[in-house]
Amino acid sequence: MVKKRKVVLPPELPPDVGEDEVEVSDEDLQFLTENQDYAGLLRNLDTKSITKHVKRIANQKEDAIEALYEKRSKRKSLDKDSTKDELEVDPVDVLPVKTLDGKIYYKTAPKKNEKSGIGLKNVEGATEDKDKDDDGIHESVVKLTKAEKRAKMKKSRKEAKKQAKEPVKTEDAQENLQAEVLAEVKEELSAEGIYARKKSKLAELGMALLADPESNIKFLKEMLQICKDEDESIVKLGLQSMLVVFKDIIPGYRIRLPTEKELEMNVSKAVKKMRFYETTLLSSYKVYLQKLVALEKKSSFQDVIVRCMCDLLEAVPHFNFRGNLLAAVVNNISSTNDVIRKHCRSAIKSLFTDEGKHGGEATVEAVHLIADHVKIHDCQLPPDSIEVFLSLSFDDDLGKPQAPEIEETVKNKGKKAKKEERKKEKASNKKRSRKDLLESSREEVDDDLKATSFAPNALERRRMQSETLYAVFQTYFRVLKHSMRPTTDRSTMHNSYIHGRFGTHPLLAPCLNGLGKFSHLIDLDYMGDLMNCLKMLASGGGDSDSSPGSILTVSERLRCCIVAFKVMRTNLDALNVDLQEFFVQLYNLILEYRPDRDQGGVLAEALKIMLCEGRQHDMQRAAAFIKRLATSSLFFGSAEAMAALVTLREILQKNAKCRNLLENDAGGGSVSGSLAKYQPCVADPNQSGALASVLWELSLLSKHYHPAISTAASSILSINTANQVYLATTSPEQAFADLSIEQESFDPKQNSGKQNRKRKHTIRSSILNDNEATQYSGDEEDLQKRFSDHFTVLRDIAENERLRRELKHTVSSIKSNEDYKKQKMKKQGALKKRGAKQ
Repeated sequence: MVKKRKVVLPPELPPDVGEDEVEVSDEDLQFLTENQDYAGLLRNLDTKSITKHVKRIANQKEDAIEALYEKRSKRKSLDKDSTKDELEVDPVDVLPVKTLDGKIYYKTAPKKNEKSGIGLKNVEGATEDKDKDDDGIHESVVKLTKAEKRAKMKKSRKEAKKQAKEPVKTEDAQENLQAEVLAEVKEELSAEGIYARKKSKLAELGMALLADPESNIKFLKEMLQICKDEDESIVKLGLQSMLVVFKDIIPGYRIRLPTEKELEMNVSKAVKKMRFYETTLLSSYKVYLQKLVALEKKSSFQDVIVRCMCDLLEAVPHFNFRGNLLAAVVNNISSTNDVIRKHCRSAIKSLFTDEGKHGGEATVEAVHLIADHVKIHDCQLPPDSIEVFLSLSFDDDLGKPQAPEIEETVKNKGKKAKKEERKKEKASNKKRSRKDLLESSREEVDDDLKATSFAPNALERRRMQSETLYAVFQTYFRVLKHSMRPTTDRSTMHNSYIHGRFGTHPLLAPCLNGLGKFSHLIDLDYMGDLMNCLKMLASGGGDSDSSPGSILTVSERLRCCIVAFKVMRTNLDALNVDLQEFFVQLYNLILEYRPDRDQGGVLAEALKIMLCEGRQHDMQRAAAFIKRLATSSLFFGSAEAMAALVTLREILQKNAKCRNLLENDAGGGSVSGSLAKYQPCVADPNQSGALASVLWELSLLSKHYHPAISTAASSILSINTANQVYLATTSPEQAFADLSIEQESFDPKQNSGKQNRKRKHTIRSSILNDNEATQYSGDEEDLQKRFSDHFTVLRDIAENERLRRELKHTVSSIKSNEDYKKQKMKKQGALKKRGAKQ
């Protein structure tokens, strides 16, 4: 049903009164003149709109108006009847109707009347009359107002817009895509602009703080706010900018916040300004450190964060929250990242070497933290973790007992001196009060100076160094104890990275180096235990499979021998230890050494400390080492062989009787000693009988491909047996270092060319001599037979090599074919399983 607009009937008109009949009294006029404000309502009445509304049907007849009222009453009655009919519907009409097109429709009473005209036939006439009434009366009798016209225009415009939008859907989609692309480009451009603006903002804030920190201290909070940005690059720039600012504006003293009582006191403006500056600086610094610790866990920020922490620790180790910085740096000293580990190591070394910035307190804290770190990780850390201890410096008299203070006494003085002192005391009783005041004031001044400076007094420095040394030796002894444990007793939770890169005992080498450096500071009560521990670590003849010698490498065992000799020489007066066991270990380790596996520098240092330095050795032992070094030089590398020859020459110069080994007698040297036969497989050098042997190895070494080794061997062969004194020119350690550097630029092909020429010349001369001999002898058949046998052997060798190459090729092809078949079978099995599952 179409909704009809309601017709608003005008109100009833007042009775017509003629203008002549209207009487206006003087009182009415006087009232209006006196109360003009109240008459404003009548003046503002819109008479035109009232007359227009009244005259809408003024010209119509009374019959038309009555007919309009009657039609309205009939329409209301028809609407009531239609609603009743809509509720009473045939059950068949409720069922859906399916058309030939396959669409389903549901019937309703109004649609049924509109489309098919079936049902309410008596209402059809009424609807026609209704349309007629609408066309006739509504258009002719009733006129639309301005508001109704505007509403009608709005509806028409909306419908026109809907009709215009429906056919342009594809164009809208294209426009949307273009809009999205433009939006992305705008976002990128805006992001670059935002990045540039934030970067310039950081620069402005930092420059302002560096120029005048006291007045611009509030800018620290703005920089901290920028550090909370979502962009990682902005955060990194902010953290680095604040690092530079803090390094410049942090004072050279620790900030102490005022107490509640101090805050209640009345102070000057300068003090208030300084308090505000210090509290703002300290709070911002605290928030900055918390930000660093929070971002340290993220891998993308870790490098920048650790660098900021290390720079702060190096620049301001005296400032507040030093313990938090130290804990973070010590935790990262065992990182798997080499760059991070390097930064942490350099920061801690700077603390140890430059104690003037913090007075030694940071050194004690750092050493205790490293000791606890080693204990927690069960000595499974990179060598850098305790290698930093080598940068520590201690006073030489730290290990000695402290001298008792000399008290002023008068026991050894005579009677006259005592009387004079008594007289002086009586005279000075009056001046004591004045002296006491002066001394007390001086003590207060000294205390203030000590509080402002970081340099501790002698007693405080000695106490801090004692604590540091105790923690260092505690860590070293823990590492030694851990190395002595068998593999079955150790914890299974080891870091695979540490084991794969630094071995099973990563901290043993820096531990032994530290013990060698600080051996003069070790307490004598622990010397015996230390030497026994070093013997066990250096020994390799244990019966059980879990002995420490079977676990340690050759280089580590050599280091144990070196440390034992260093400890012995620094405490020579107090110790009475037999070092024969260490000589036995060195004698056996020379044969176990491999140039491509072990460290040549450690071997050269052991030869220098144990054989070259110190007193003269026993003749049997010296001869055994000479023979062992000459034999080992044949299979050593060039640098190791040079160190061995230098040591050999040094021993020969000190032991004149051992020069008899240079003789070429058939039965050995002229001085054979108690043992008449040389036994090279004996473990003890004193039982080897090396004096009964000859140094025939030197004649082979004189033909070495390296000219330095050949000349060294030739010079040793030229030593006389007389008691001549030779001065050592180089040490084994220096010879190894020089030749290892020279080996990098040494080209053996140049030297081998000269030797090959000599060999060819000798071969040609030998062939010519043979030819001459055959010419003189006339035995040509014998010569031909020799040449034929020689060339057949060469031909057989070449043929054998060719057959071996073919065999390798066929074996590799067969293996590749088998691998291909296996892979093919696996793929087929996988396909069958998938088919079965499907």
